[in-house]
Amino acid sequence: MSKGLPKRSEDYSLWYNELVKKADLAENSAVRGCMVIKPYGYSIWEKMQAELNRMFKETGHTNAYFPLFIPKSYLSKEASHVEGFAKECAVVTHYRLKNAEDGSGVIVDPDAKLEEELIVRPTSETVIWSTYKNWIQSYRDLPLLVNQWANVVRWEMRTRLFLRTAEFLWQEGHTAHATAEEAKAETLQMMNVYAQFAEDFMALPVVRGRKSANERFAGADDTLCIEAMMQDGKALQAGTSHFLGQNFAKAFDVKFATKEGGLEYVWGTSWGVSTRLMGALIMAHSDDNGLVLPPKLAPIQVVIVPIYRKDEEFEAISEKANEIMADLRKVGVSVKYDNRDTHKPGFKFAEYELKGVPLRIAIGPRDLENGTIEIARRDTLTKEQFELASLPIAEKITGMLEDIQKSIYEKAFTFREEKTTEVNSWEEFKEVLENKGGFISAHWDGTSETEEKIKDLTKATIRCIPLARKEEAGTCILTGKPSEGRVYFAKAY
Repeated sequence: MSKGLPKRSEDYSLWYNELVKKADLAENSAVRGCMVIKPYGYSIWEKMQAELNRMFKETGHTNAYFPLFIPKSYLSKEASHVEGFAKECAVVTHYRLKNAEDGSGVIVDPDAKLEEELIVRPTSETVIWSTYKNWIQSYRDLPLLVNQWANVVRWEMRTRLFLRTAEFLWQEGHTAHATAEEAKAETLQMMNVYAQFAEDFMALPVVRGRKSANERFAGADDTLCIEAMMQDGKALQAGTSHFLGQNFAKAFDVKFATKEGGLEYVWGTSWGVSTRLMGALIMAHSDDNGLVLPPKLAPIQVVIVPIYRKDEEFEAISEKANEIMADLRKVGVSVKYDNRDTHKPGFKFAEYELKGVPLRIAIGPRDLENGTIEIARRDTLTKEQFELASLPIAEKITGMLEDIQKSIYEKAFTFREEKTTEVNSWEEFKEVLENKGGFISAHWDGTSETEEKIKDLTKATIRCIPLARKEEAGTCILTGKPSEGRVYFAKAY
C-alpha cells in the first residue's frame, strides 16, 4: 500500500489534509465547508464521546436534546451574544419549495415565508435558557446540570476537515445554579474534566488558563480553556468552559424563589468540546507514515496479520490467532484478525501503520514452530520477537499498550516544553514567533488595545492567562507599561 503522504516538514497543512483523507477519517462533502466523517474516523469520535459522556455523568450531568432551530428574536435578547455569532449564522426564511413555472427547476415558494425567521443553531444558549424559564421556579430545582450531544452550524469562510467546518459535532453543557460561587466552581470543574480527558486519553498535554476579555465567549463573564500545542508550533484551543454570570438568566427572565422567600436570577455556565479534538489528536502525534493513535482512543488496539503460503499454514496460524484474540478480549483489548486473502502482508502492514493501530502482531509458520510472534509498535516503529511461553500474551500486550500511551504523552509534553519560550522584549518576541514558534510567555499590560495591536502586527493572539502562573511584576513587551504577570501568546488554529 502506497501512503503517498507529503512530509510534515515540507508542507504541514497538505500533510494534514492528505492524512485525514488517506487514513479514511473524513472527506469533503458536496456542501461547501462540510465534511463526511467516515466509519474509521467516526469510531475514534465514538470512543472520545463515550469517555467524555462517562465523565460528565460521574460529575452529575444528564443528557437532553434541544431544537436545531432557534427563533431569530431569541438571539437578539443577549446583545453581546448576537454580536459574537451574527456573521456566522445560517438563516431559514421559507418552509417550502415548488417547481418553477418555466420548468427551470425547483424554486423557493414565495408564499411560504416564515412569520419569524429561524437560525440554525451556532450554539444553544438562547433556546436552552428560554426552556429553563419553564423548568426553574424554586431553589429546589437547582442546580440544573444538563448536557447535549448535537451538531451546530457556523458559516465559516475558510474551512479545514475537523479543525474548522461549517457544520460540526460537539457536546454543549448548560447548567443553572443558585449562587455565583456554585457556577464558578462548575466552570472550573468542567475545564478540569476536559484537561483530564485530553491528558489521560488523548495523551495531549494542555495548559489550563483563562481567556482575555477579547477572546472570551460572546455573552460570558469569564471563559476558562485548555490550550494544546501542535507539531508545527501552532496552538489549538481544545476546550472551553464559560461562566455566564446572570446574563442569559436576565435575557430570558429565569428567576428562582430562594430559601428565604426572595426572587433572584439564576447563575449559568456553558461548556463544550467538538470534533476539533479529532484534528488535535491527528496533529499532535502523527508522523510521515500516518496516524499515531493513543491506545485508549484507538478503534483497533491490536491487529494480527497472518503470513503464509499454503492453506494448511493459514489454518494453523488462524487457530493460534483465535487463541490470542480470545485472551486479549478477556482483558478488554480491541483486537482484529486480518485474514483477508485479497491483500498481501506488506499491504496490510502499511495500511495499519497509516491508520495508527498501536500494535501489530505478525504470525508465520516459523513462529508456530518456535512458539513466538513478532510484535511491532506504531509509535516507535520498532519490532520484537516475543516468546509466548515467557509471559501470558494478555499481560505482555496490556503492558505495551500502557507504555505506548505514556510514551506518546511524554513525547508531546517534551515537545511543548521545548516550544515554550519566555521573552522580555518586543524584538525577542518577534524573533521567537517567526523562527521558533510555539507558546511565548510574555508580559502584557492587560488592555484590549495592546492585545489587538499585537494581533494586527504579528497574527499572534493571547491563547490564555495560565491559571498556574506566578504573580510577577514586569513591563509589557509592546508598550512598556506595568504588567502583573506573563500570558501565553501563539499563532493558532
